[in-house]
Amino acid sequence: MAHGEKPQSRRPIDTNTPSVARMYDYLLGGSQHYEVDRKASADLLRIAPSTQQLARSNRDFLRRVVRVLARDMKIRQFLDHGSGLPTLDNVHEVVQRIRPDAKVAYIDNDPMVLAHGRTQLHDNDNVMVIGQDMRETAKIRAATDPFLDWTQPIAALFVSVLHCLPDTDDERDPAALIKRVAAELPAGSYVVICQLVSDDAAVRDNVTRLMAEATHNRWGRVRERHEVRQYFDGMEIINPPGLVDVIDWQPDHPAPPKHLRPTDWVEWGGVARIEA
Repeated sequence: MAHGEKPQSRRPIDTNTPSVARMYDYLLGGSQHYEVDRKASADLLRIAPSTQQLARSNRDFLRRVVRVLARDMKIRQFLDHGSGLPTLDNVHEVVQRIRPDAKVAYIDNDPMVLAHGRTQLHDNDNVMVIGQDMRETAKIRAATDPFLDWTQPIAALFVSVLHCLPDTDDERDPAALIKRVAAELPAGSYVVICQLVSDDAAVRDNVTRLMAEATHNRWGRVRERHEVRQYFDGMEIINPPGLVDVIDWQPDHPAPPKHLRPTDWVEWGGVARIEA
């Protein structure tokens, strides 16, 4: 059991309904998925053929942004919302190569994610696994209080996860969630946000419909850039590069030219700093 994790009721793994985390694992070339996840991924690829490319570029972005935050911004604490299944170069592996004493709290409510987290991270005292819906911010704060120092900067990560949350008229809305988390963070903290967006209304509607049906409504929707931009209201966006296709966020190698990029949808977002 990872540091600080409290025993709780465990939801059984549903092998009959596609899981977003397992589909992501499949698209990344992992092995923790079932036939139902592979079928849903195949259906998704028919609507948006660049999906696998986006999954990989998003994972590369996660590695880069965590590295930059740890190395250049001197961040030693990370709160990863919707962490997904463990794969190559997880957040704690990237940051602890730079800062061995850095702490990472992973948050997810997928039973397979939690099972793997408990198994693979039990011997790392600087990693915490929280089995919780990311919208339950008060419970997450209570669980992390003994683990993270909430008087010091924290990087809150929402990487390719907000499209899994539906719009609502209450505090469970994605924008309300970001506002609530940002308000809790001490000055000098950072918020990382990216999600799937498309300029094509047919892609937005068809993917949203497919994923809602496949996951039994455990899904939000594909959004537009201006909607993601609103998530950053009240925060200082790091510019350059600002809000961009994540391929263009401080790339390690020259980004592909426009004519070689996906035209159906992209992962879009950036990083913002919390001021005093």
